[in-house]
Amino acid sequence: MLIKGMTPEEIRVLQEYRRVGAETMDVAAIKAIKHPEGGGDAPAISLIAKGYLASDEARQSFTLTTKAKEFLAYDPKPEFEGGASGEGEHAE
Repeated sequence: MLIKGMTPEEIRVLQEYRRVGAETMDVAAIKAIKHPEGGGDAPAISLIAKGYLASDEARQSFTLTTKAKEFLAYDPKPEFEGGASGEGEHAE
């Protein structure tokens, strides 16, 4: 499920911070993120305007904001787990 107002590329940038365990990444690391479409530093730049990243004046490093950390802390779980084992299923 996509967050309203965020592109898949922007979400992918934020997920990369979680994957590498970093709070700050340089522009080269941002540009190296693989995206199905688009990419480069454009998603990171748009995340600045949305309040998820902060950048230095030259836009050479990007740091997570509190808003981004809260987003990354959210770990959605399926409503019903264990479907393969038959839990939660009813025979009618």
